[in-house]
Amino acid sequence: MKIYTVGGAVRDALLGLAVKDRDYVVVGTTPEAMVALGYTPVGKDFPVFLHPQTHEEYALARTERKTAPGYKGFVFHAAGDVTLEQDLARRDLTINAIARADDGTLVDPYDGRGDLARKLFRHVSDAFAEDPVRILRVARFAARFSDFSVAPATNLLMQRMVASGEVDALVPERVWQELARGLMEQQPSRMVQVLRDCGALSCLLPEVDGDGPVLALLDHAAQQGLPLPVRVAVLLHDPVGGEAAARTQLVDAIAARLKMPGECRDLAVMVARDGSTVVQALALSADAIVGLIERSDGLRKPQRFGDMLIAVRCIAQGGATSSQPFPQAALLIAALQAARGVPAGVIAAGLGARPQAIAQAVRCARIDAVASLMNRISRVGAAPQQNN
Repeated sequence: MKIYTVGGAVRDALLGLAVKDRDYVVVGTTPEAMVALGYTPVGKDFPVFLHPQTHEEYALARTERKTAPGYKGFVFHAAGDVTLEQDLARRDLTINAIARADDGTLVDPYDGRGDLARKLFRHVSDAFAEDPVRILRVARFAARFSDFSVAPATNLLMQRMVASGEVDALVPERVWQELARGLMEQQPSRMVQVLRDCGALSCLLPEVDGDGPVLALLDHAAQQGLPLPVRVAVLLHDPVGGEAAARTQLVDAIAARLKMPGECRDLAVMVARDGSTVVQALALSADAIVGLIERSDGLRKPQRFGDMLIAVRCIAQGGATSSQPFPQAALLIAALQAARGVPAGVIAAGLGARPQAIAQAVRCARIDAVASLMNRISRVGAAPQQNN
């Protein structure tokens, strides 16, 4: 029995990057022998075991055979006679098909080290075409390793996969998982560009312009270290142009199609619906500002309201530095604080059991509080300072 470190851990170590997760492949043994050594089986589709002390995952060397469309249409064979080279042959890219033995010896049958030096994403074999998730993985890797390029032959193979309908077999959850990971990389525009170049973008996100200003905004959001919901909102802020209602409806449909988490869907919808209102905030009445706060549920979720302002600032400034003033956000944050400072409980106690009257009185008090704030700002001649 021999154990090798494989995949991303070897790749990242060769690139001089921090290694976060380690994958191990075990050659020359059986599931029964692994259990006898104290490993705990956890794999459903193929034998994977947890180490008895470290609890890291160890997978038996395996081969795979395509039996149906999509990324789940495989039959796996794991046995003691499967070689390390056979296991590496089923991997996606040459840079991920390098193994390291316990003594540090590298096994690199597909010249992954050469492709690391060339900064090239190249598929190991035509078996790449059997798994459409690999298109998403290449795009995600491009966002992470932004100075790498896709080998022309690999891009051509991905184009053929799109044309054959393999991408259509992807389930929304897996698409979202890979897109979300790519959006959180250092240059997410590269993911969009790779998907566009092979034709997959028109299948997965046809509403997004893969070669427009939104890509620069997306990278600007990444440079600021903004969270995933904000990056999603920036990506989807204007998928078709036109009226806010049409944008909002389309963003909601995209979120439903990809089965996005609620926090990503909600913020993207808010930005599509009210982004232009935020930009016009300095010209709004107190009533309109309170309406914006209410639509955005800012009274209950002030952090999300703040995230909306961050996303809109990123979009409105067109990729300018985050230190550039954005007085609209400062005003709206101060207005939210003023509205939240209204003693709703005291007002309710004074009106008794009249819900409609209470709601109206509380809203009027919030409008008065925001109007008072705006009057103070007008007298001073500047919006309050926003903490970045």
